[in-house]
Amino acid sequence: MNDERDIVEDTETEAEGAPPEAGADTADTDRLMELERELEEVRQHVLYAQAETQNVRRRLEQEKQNASAYAATAFARDILSVKDNLDRALAAFPEELRQDEKVKALIAGIEATGRELDAVFQRHGITRVQALGQPLDPNRHQAMIEVPSDEEPGTVVQEMQAGYMIRDRLLRPALVGVAKKG
Repeated sequence: MNDERDIVEDTETEAEGAPPEAGADTADTDRLMELERELEEVRQHVLYAQAETQNVRRRLEQEKQNASAYAATAFARDILSVKDNLDRALAAFPEELRQDEKVKALIAGIEATGRELDAVFQRHGITRVQALGQPLDPNRHQAMIEVPSDEEPGTVVQEMQAGYMIRDRLLRPALVGVAKKG
């Protein structure tokens, strides 16, 4: 009887031992799959973080280039009034006064200052907006008046104030008169 009991107990022990081992393997497999899934999520987060870091670097580099290229914008707008005043001063001299030897040196000095200012503008990417004879471009011209003319309607026929660009940005629009049918 004891032998039968020992056999029954051994069989029960083996039967009880087998499922826990299989259950442990299943639990280990589940745990391994869970860890692999978490690892894949972490990899994705790392990839997203690297991409975001790269985007931030590119954006900062672009902002740095723009800051460098357009840093003088406010100053350039202010100095345009100096250029306007030099041009007005030259235009104010009547032709008979321009021939006077005493005034020639003054006019030559104002013209030299204007040329130097134009050279400085050119070095810093500041260019004059073409207006006369051009079709009205609302991105570069500001129409102030309509002038009866034989020109094509919408063509700039008068420039009241020069417009300027700094590289590809408008500093100041040209104030213009536009042709209309007479």
